[in-house]
Amino acid sequence: MHKNTIHSINGPVVTVKATKDFSMLEMVYVGTDKLLGEVISISKSLTTIQVYESTTGLVPGEPVLATGEPISAELGPGLVSNIFDGIERPLQAIADESGMFIPKGSDIESIDAKSTWDVKITVNEGDRLSAGDVYATTMETKSIEHRMMVPNGLSGIVKEVEKSGNYHPYDTILKLEDDHKKVHELSLVQKWPIKKPRPVKARMNNAVPLISGQRVIDTLFPIAKGGTAAVPGGFGTGKTMMQHQFAKWCDADLIVYVGCGERGNEMTQVLEEFKDLIDPRTNKPLMERTVLIANTSNMPVAAREASIYTGVTIAEYYRDMGYHVAVMADSTSRWAEALREISGRLEEMPAEEGFPAYLPSRISQFYERAGYVRSLNDHEGSVTIIGAVSPQGADFSEPVTQNTKRFVRCFWALDKQLAYARHYAAINWNLSYSEYINDLSEWYDQNVSPRFLSNRSRIRALLAEETKLLEIAKLIGSDVLPDDQRLVIEIGRVIRLGFLQQNAFHKDDTYVPLEKQLLMMDAILRLYDRAKSAIESGTSLNVLVETGIFDSIVKMKYEIPNDRPDMFKATMKDINKTIGSTH
Repeated sequence: MHKNTIHSINGPVVTVKATKDFSMLEMVYVGTDKLLGEVISISKSLTTIQVYESTTGLVPGEPVLATGEPISAELGPGLVSNIFDGIERPLQAIADESGMFIPKGSDIESIDAKSTWDVKITVNEGDRLSAGDVYATTMETKSIEHRMMVPNGLSGIVKEVEKSGNYHPYDTILKLEDDHKKVHELSLVQKWPIKKPRPVKARMNNAVPLISGQRVIDTLFPIAKGGTAAVPGGFGTGKTMMQHQFAKWCDADLIVYVGCGERGNEMTQVLEEFKDLIDPRTNKPLMERTVLIANTSNMPVAAREASIYTGVTIAEYYRDMGYHVAVMADSTSRWAEALREISGRLEEMPAEEGFPAYLPSRISQFYERAGYVRSLNDHEGSVTIIGAVSPQGADFSEPVTQNTKRFVRCFWALDKQLAYARHYAAINWNLSYSEYINDLSEWYDQNVSPRFLSNRSRIRALLAEETKLLEIAKLIGSDVLPDDQRLVIEIGRVIRLGFLQQNAFHKDDTYVPLEKQLLMMDAILRLYDRAKSAIESGTSLNVLVETGIFDSIVKMKYEIPNDRPDMFKATMKDINKTIGSTH
């Protein structure tokens, strides 16, 4: 008979009575099916375990086995272009072996042990290696070179090393003798506890933007590499589509997409679309630089919590190789709901709206794993985290949105009215903000133009003034306003339709380089300045509007190709000529 057995079962929460065999956050196997679990509470009388799989059919008296190690992710070649569940089980391999449904206690390895990799050894016998040093490389996909690194806490002299050639992931390719004369065997795979951040040599300033080609983001609310952003929005406002567009076009080297508690049909759509998407940088499938973690709303609730940590651990692993990684978490609200459900099962004292009191600290721990760093092997890399938030009823005052707002430096608030008006991206420019402007100002000045941020400031000021005037116009009608104020409303329309709104299906408008974004702002501001001068000289706004120049500037996003910035000279001449002829 087993020493440790199940005492009680409450959904995903299982208890074991009177034992000292388990340690906090230890991984355990629960029941005869060996369901994966984690110790989350220990007292003299009870040990509480959260189970990451369905506990249906589990009964008291079944055994609970200790492993002596925390829940960890297996890290090695084969992660990129693969699809995993919340606890890093490969879904395609499970489907091939067991059909469409994940069997209980499935112990398929995260990394296919039968696969072979053409490995290039980069060290020699007698070399001294420290934690993080690269000892072998292999091409994981055509665009990602996988660098095998000495695990953290390990250093020593290379005693034996294999020759370059084809190896399975778990084959020993190097033997390292540490200072205590103990020999460690290193393969292509290492393990890392998912709830522990990977160590780095130094954290650096967020001084380089993550460029997405989406004008409203790059110009008004930019995010830095190694930054954090929240995308809150009600149902149907385009959170998932915005993350898809960002994943496809942003200049990150690798995308980790975590579908956390989303609907199964939506996740299926994500998986199918990612397979079909072509990476614009390489003309290869986007999956060749993507890791997908699918934890749908009908999967066990506890695994939803783990999926976020699994995703960010994989991102940190590639960051340490020197890559810039973007993590898309969709949606952190579902993750918070999983915390709330488990907290309720544990009979913890609820805080605001039933969420546990530790919700803010969990959210901060997740977002603080982002950063631009120098890794232990002196590579520069970054993890950027973009988390979607799904507030019920689009109420931004609810706890998940408010606590997320405390810990992120970019807030892209999606607006239901803009979404229903087919304004993509539906980012509300009055509620959104970015705190990275000062950090990125030097980069914009040196790599784009000193005009970029001054143009941005003017565009934002015009939008803010337009919002105030539209409120007045609602009360008394726009006809009562003087022409200079009506001009602000008209130029606000040009900014909204011609600059902020973007067409994801148009070849030139789906992605816009920073140079074109700058020239578009130049044209809009030139139009405003000339029109304002004309009005001050006595010309009526109606006369200016009838020339069609305002509508012409709205259409420039389609009519001027991305690779023809020289065409903006003709646009500027057209503005000068058209408005000059009216007075």
